[in-house]
Amino acid sequence: MKGNGAEGAGPPAESSCPPPLEWKFSQVFGERIAGEEVQEVDIISAIEFDKSGDHLATGDRGGRVVLFERTDVKNYGSRKDMEKQDHSISRHPEFRYKTEFQSHEPEFDYLKSLEIEEKINKIKWCQTANHALFLLSTNDKTIKYWKVEEKKVKKISEMNVDAFQAVGNGSISSSSMTSPIGYLPNGGCSERPYGHFSYDLSFPPGGFPSLRLPVVTSQETSLIARCRRIYSHAHDYHINSISNNSDGETFISADDLRINLWNLEISNQSFNIVDVKPANMEDLTEVITSAEFHPTHCNMLAYSSSKGSIRLIDLRQSALCDNHSKMFEEREAPGSRSFFTEIIASISDIKFARDGRHILSRDYMTLKLWDINMDSSPVAIFQVHEYLRPKLCDLYENDSIFDKFDCCLSGDGMHVATGSYSNLFRVFGCIPGCNEATTLEASKNPLRRQVQIPSRPARSLNSFRQGAESPGIDMNGNSYDFTTKLLHLAWHPSENSVACAAMNSLYMYYA
Repeated sequence: MKGNGAEGAGPPAESSCPPPLEWKFSQVFGERIAGEEVQEVDIISAIEFDKSGDHLATGDRGGRVVLFERTDVKNYGSRKDMEKQDHSISRHPEFRYKTEFQSHEPEFDYLKSLEIEEKINKIKWCQTANHALFLLSTNDKTIKYWKVEEKKVKKISEMNVDAFQAVGNGSISSSSMTSPIGYLPNGGCSERPYGHFSYDLSFPPGGFPSLRLPVVTSQETSLIARCRRIYSHAHDYHINSISNNSDGETFISADDLRINLWNLEISNQSFNIVDVKPANMEDLTEVITSAEFHPTHCNMLAYSSSKGSIRLIDLRQSALCDNHSKMFEEREAPGSRSFFTEIIASISDIKFARDGRHILSRDYMTLKLWDINMDSSPVAIFQVHEYLRPKLCDLYENDSIFDKFDCCLSGDGMHVATGSYSNLFRVFGCIPGCNEATTLEASKNPLRRQVQIPSRPARSLNSFRQGAESPGIDMNGNSYDFTTKLLHLAWHPSENSVACAAMNSLYMYYA
């Protein structure tokens, strides 16, 4: 695969083959101790870096969003100051917990007798403004637009009251309980009980002190998350994707049959731009599985289907974009069809490369890298867990074959990554002729495995396969654990750092 010369345009030519990345464990948040039972609501269901890479957000099945902020940049003053430091010192992104908030609550649709889970399906960062963070989060039915900002906590630091007086319910009483003071309308006072006022207008000895008020100061700051918009009642089916547009004003949301276009400032109206619902539902042959806007062209977006195809659409062509401008689909090899062919061909996630020229897709068995200028076949195919092919029947029986794995690309377009079972994730190099394929286990155990796996020869000049393991061989040398799966991960936008979720734990790796 060759780049187009633009900034972050992709890997260099085949002649230069850099050494493979050496991955190291960086951090872990929320790792469970041995024997600890993980609650269902604590399992992470979404991960997303913001565009700067200085903030990371995770969502869980309990409807909570947790934010992390980068700390190593602050330690060096700024990113430029950090770059000026001695490069011989190994540095990598370090994060700390920032705040969390409850984004969604469980609901019940009485019209359809349907329970709506609070689980966060996707999180997307929006443009920052005035030092405040903005992000979108969605469950199956409702999208919310959040603003997270620091608010100064105001406290009363000084009550200007005489030391010999006590404060009670806003009134000031005398320290002597035997002679209560009566306040007169003209400002005078009497030492007689209330109700027996004296008309003596003389001032008390020493006169009245000047009027004093409490002093309010702002000493501390607190992070406040406020929901600014709620976008609801626009999807009949479960929302599987949301994606921000490069114009900073609009975003899309996709369910199984429709894609809607929203304006961030308008929550009660959306435009249906893709509708694949047939007149007769019995004629339904495929559904939408993922959708994403082009990173730089605000008029282009792509969506994937359960049949393994990716459609590129142009919003300038028509208001309803049922007709795609391009379709990317790998042709089926003759004689290779089986009962599981359509199931494992379903694409669970797509991502545009930063250059906007390439699209990465993840189906059950493979990663595929597509060039939008060449729709005949993918430019690269990466085997994620080919050794599971003989076990497809078992995977179908326990429903694991329907697991939806995320995929991600590095900012420079030279590497791609995705997850697998036994809390493993795989990183592949994208340069033709370079056989980089690394398998890592999400664990802070120093003995975690990092295995270099030989790849198959290139299939053609424009397409190559990497990381195909021998069938039946397990990475850990043990029986494969289908109950532990690494579904969600994200790549830092500018550095070789990966955040991945294993159950309720967030692991960070760097190279």
